[in-house]
Amino acid sequence: MRKLLIVDDEQIEREGMQAILHRAYPELTIQQARNGKVAVEMVEEFMPDLILMDIMMPGMNGLEAIERISSVHPDIKFVMVTAYDMFDYARSALKLGVKDYLLKPSKPSEILDTVGKVLKEIEAESETHAVTKLQQDALEKALRVVETDVVTQLLYDHVHEVHLDLLMEMLGIQSARESFVMVVLLPAGSEHLYQVIKEKVRKTGSGWVGALSGCQLPIIVFREQDKSFRTQAVSLARDILSAVKSESGARWFAGIGNAYGSFEQIRQSYQEALNATMDTSLPVKYRFYGDMPVLGAVSDGQLGRQREKQLFDQVRLGQWDQVIDTVMDVIHSYANAETNLLQAQQRILELLWMAARVMSELGIEIDTPTYSLQAQDYRQLRIETSHLIGQMRQAHEESYDRLESDKIQQIKQYIAEHSHEDISLDALANKVGLSPIYISKMFKEKLGVNYIDFLTECRIEKAKKLLSDSEKSLKEITFEIGYHEPNYFSKVFKKMCGISPTEYRRTLLSKKC
Repeated sequence: MRKLLIVDDEQIEREGMQAILHRAYPELTIQQARNGKVAVEMVEEFMPDLILMDIMMPGMNGLEAIERISSVHPDIKFVMVTAYDMFDYARSALKLGVKDYLLKPSKPSEILDTVGKVLKEIEAESETHAVTKLQQDALEKALRVVETDVVTQLLYDHVHEVHLDLLMEMLGIQSARESFVMVVLLPAGSEHLYQVIKEKVRKTGSGWVGALSGCQLPIIVFREQDKSFRTQAVSLARDILSAVKSESGARWFAGIGNAYGSFEQIRQSYQEALNATMDTSLPVKYRFYGDMPVLGAVSDGQLGRQREKQLFDQVRLGQWDQVIDTVMDVIHSYANAETNLLQAQQRILELLWMAARVMSELGIEIDTPTYSLQAQDYRQLRIETSHLIGQMRQAHEESYDRLESDKIQQIKQYIAEHSHEDISLDALANKVGLSPIYISKMFKEKLGVNYIDFLTECRIEKAKKLLSDSEKSLKEITFEIGYHEPNYFSKVFKKMCGISPTEYRRTLLSKKC
């Protein structure tokens, strides 16, 4: 229901104007103000869509009232009402954004035509605003889906530069910025607070939140230039933990990896953040990987950060012979350096715990590896370690055997049929009963492409078919294939195909002639 305010110092003018408008627009809510000062006060409560403003009034004149109201409520429309000799005022009013003006005395038909024209403009703007709002909401939803999937694949696989570049552009993130990973451990039963944490990170404008895997929530955080690395990380960790501290007795903890200058190293930061969550008994509920104590003096054979990453990648890929070789090499290094046996056994156990977490990310649940007894010498440590790795290997292989042979085809078919929808890895995982990371891994191993790449290929192939229909606009095609912003679709299409959708369509049509 639209609202209109009539402002005039002459009551008979106000009453006559209202009577004319009420007969033509009975659904219009109309109120009156006897001068500019009263109008300014009434606007705050009445909030009219349109104001008919007389110019010459005692006290605050119409131009002053329009300027005051417009400065606070720029969306309100004005029609100026003035006498024949007030044309200079009319021109001043038009400069203030007044939509039109009426000359006193006005014929009823002139009043209705002028007001009707402005009301139609208000309706058109309202509809455009509503459509824009829906598109913005859809785009925001799509960006959240893409953001989660990009994080998943950056940390566990590799994301196509098309999606990474465009996502960073749309989110206003400079590619040259350093980034680091924070892993938040959620206690069992607190998964419902995932959205609380995600919203907290989103408000900072400097982080991407990944998919929740078991109790682990990974966050890629972009460095803020006006803060030190530690200040930013501590501030975010405290914000997140304070947002969820209402969970009585919950043992929240955040591990923080080092900052790196490229996405090629972001998986390294992720492994460091996981390592930093190893001991959650600290009084401060967050820990930097750089603050972790280094095991006693071990020679160059000591397991370095790069070899940790190598080990976890081997577990992720199911390369169990290499896993055994890597761990045995570490034990050999400790033995040669005459490291305290108990310390060495504890360090190897920590590595196996981390490997078990990697398996958990893949959807393979196993009991936490533990040694049945304290090793008496390095020979016994090797035997016990081989036995634990063997158990982990068996669980991994059994999990793959349980996977139906046609599962990947089922996933491909589902994506192809629903590519026009906002399909996230989380939603797909729920559909087929697998973990998001497991699906990402399957795509890479079975198809040689990433999940997002496959989804994009499906959409672009569908777009090519639709572009052959000259009756369909690019905007219509954008929505039909599952994107929410024509410019984004055009950029993806050009990066994938080498030419823009318009050029592609022109080529198709020229071949038909």
